[in-house]
Amino acid sequence: MQTFLQVYFRMHIFFRLLLSVLLLMMMFGTIIHFMEPDHFPTVFDGVWWAFVTGSTVGYGDYVPLSTGGRVVAILLILAGGGLVTFYMATVSAGTLKHERDLSNGLVKYKGRDHIIFVGWNERTRQLLDMMLERDLRENVVLIDHTLKNLPYQKYQVHFIRGNATEDKTLEKANVKDAKFAVITADPSRNELQADQWNILTAIAMKGNNPDIFLITEILTKEQISNARRAGADSVIRSNDFMSTLFFHEIFREAPVKPFDLLLQVLANQQFNQFGLPEKLDGKTFLECADYYAVSEQLLIGIMRKGELMVNPPFHTPLKTGDTLIVFSSLY
Repeated sequence: MQTFLQVYFRMHIFFRLLLSVLLLMMMFGTIIHFMEPDHFPTVFDGVWWAFVTGSTVGYGDYVPLSTGGRVVAILLILAGGGLVTFYMATVSAGTLKHERDLSNGLVKYKGRDHIIFVGWNERTRQLLDMMLERDLRENVVLIDHTLKNLPYQKYQVHFIRGNATEDKTLEKANVKDAKFAVITADPSRNELQADQWNILTAIAMKGNNPDIFLITEILTKEQISNARRAGADSVIRSNDFMSTLFFHEIFREAPVKPFDLLLQVLANQQFNQFGLPEKLDGKTFLECADYYAVSEQLLIGIMRKGELMVNPPFHTPLKTGDTLIVFSSLY
């Protein structure tokens, strides 16, 4: 069995100091009780006096009157006062160090059912702003290897500094207990390198947590199949979307800015994914769109065997196993 001293010296310094303070105050409180039982009728009264005196508060409700009692008080002030002061200074320094480590991404996340964002960029900031505006109380962990620090008071995220392809970094982010992960493209890399990095990150995450729902941004069409093989549950091709908007902006005739209008519309909408209801099996895309339009929802596409079809021909029949992509208003 471990001795008391072995256990004591293996404790965290905060708990060692706290235990030392408690033992010291109890010792002096017990001594003064037996030396002056008339003025300190119980051990608790003695311990109370020891804490008040040792912390230099000095209420004066209990005062030793004998010479021996005053000698004990002097020893308490010399020993206890210094120890309490050292304990408070250690706690303060430890608190500051913990805050600094949080900002520098060195503290392991211990929560569960959180969302992991990989990469600190404009898309990540926009996602966080949208979550804040809608008061979505989700715990978010950010993994990034380029940031040196991220003030956690400004951004309500738990920052982990490191390479998201490494197990030690994913362990710090507690990926095993996460429910979602969003891997964004690194703007400092070329498109192929960014895609390869994201695919490697997806493999590492799925290897640590096969049940995590993984959303991966891919820039080149050729790497979509590799991202799916790596375990990505959803692949987003931002380049296709942006190119289409740029095309319409360049060749528009009316003085309308579709890009700005689209962003305003999307800001008040959210994506939903539904399995095809049994009663809609065999119905056309138009009939299904009418079905959701009654509840003020917009059917924009379907996912079939891993392939996303946005706005397919109206006569397209829907089949069991299809996933419907629906826009719903947030208000």
